[in-house]
Amino acid sequence: MAKEFKITSARLKELEEELNYLKTTREKEVAEQIKEARSFGDLSENSEYDEAKNEQAKLYGRIAEVENILANAVVIEENDEMTDHVGLGCKVRVMDLDLEEEEEYTIVGSQEADPMNYCISDDSPFGRAMVGMRVGDTVEVEAPVGILRFKILSVEK
Repeated sequence: MAKEFKITSARLKELEEELNYLKTTREKEVAEQIKEARSFGDLSENSEYDEAKNEQAKLYGRIAEVENILANAVVIEENDEMTDHVGLGCKVRVMDLDLEEEEEYTIVGSQEADPMNYCISDDSPFGRAMVGMRVGDTVEVEAPVGILRFKILSVEK
């Protein structure tokens, strides 16, 4: 069975636009690069041709990747209802019980994860530990540095 990709409707739209760009504009650009490189003569010693073919391979690889994501996408329904438990699309404010610091994270699908901007995948150890928990719960996350403990302070959709 193919892996499901949990994404928001905004991310779905971004991927559809990217796929359209790759299949139209970018594919024509790469074809033009190959055509131009061919005009330089002997293909066996033509580095421009090799580079253009490599670019084409990367392009087709990305097209296949985006098509796979779109084919197996599960759109996360976003609503404005208040919730008391953690789920995809939720902003979670937690207290790191070891460092005694407050932090806020957004729980997202794996395709939207961006840890540097506090968007944590539901497939990550932190995300798996948080999903389904409620305000006031203490959550333990197994990490390479040991067990991290967090208390959930608030959950927002």
